[in-house]
Amino acid sequence: MIDWSAFLVVSGASLFSAALLVSLYSFGLRLLTTAGRIPLVEPAEFTGAITVRSPKKAAKEVKRARKAAAANPLTPGVKRLALYAGYACFVLCGVAVLYGVYLIVPALHR
Repeated sequence: MIDWSAFLVVSGASLFSAALLVSLYSFGLRLLTTAGRIPLVEPAEFTGAITVRSPKKAAKEVKRARKAAAANPLTPGVKRLALYAGYACFVLCGVAVLYGVYLIVPALHR
């Protein structure tokens, strides 16, 4: 017989953890862009892309990112705080993933 309450607990926990991981990762990216670290990927390093950016277009994007970072009204202290908070979000995301692996693999917690 199926234990439906356990099924609901597992599905609720997986939905919550998925939302937590996505939120931490996206908040970390947002804090990095606030700090002025805009993640750009060069076309040569990302060969599996659906659309390939030309070097001219990539240079334009880098120039636009630098211009936006220069126009940022935040003080250097606030930018540094946002950078550390962004890294902290990524660390928490990694810790949550490792804890999930710990819970799934029975050999780790015997």
